[in-house]
Amino acid sequence: ISSDPPNSTQGPITDIKAPQEKPVDKAGKNPTQEPEEEIDIDLDAPETEKAALAIQSQFRRFQKKKK
Repeated sequence: ISSDPPNSTQGPITDIKAPQEKPVDKAGKNPTQEPEEEIDIDLDAPETEKAALAIQSQFRRFQKKKK
C-alpha cells in the first residue's frame, strides 16, 4: 500500500502552461481566491434602516467638510 496522497506529483507533468497574467474581476480582486462569505441582511428591518440613515448622514457630513 502506498502512503502517497491521491494528488501526488509523481510521473510526467503535462499540465505546464506559460505564465500568464491572472484574470481580475470588476472589483479588482483575483477570482481564484476563495469566494467571500455571503451575508444575509434583512433590508426591511428597522435596525437596517436606522443604520443606513446613520451611514448616509455621516457621509453627507464628510462630503460637506471635504469641500
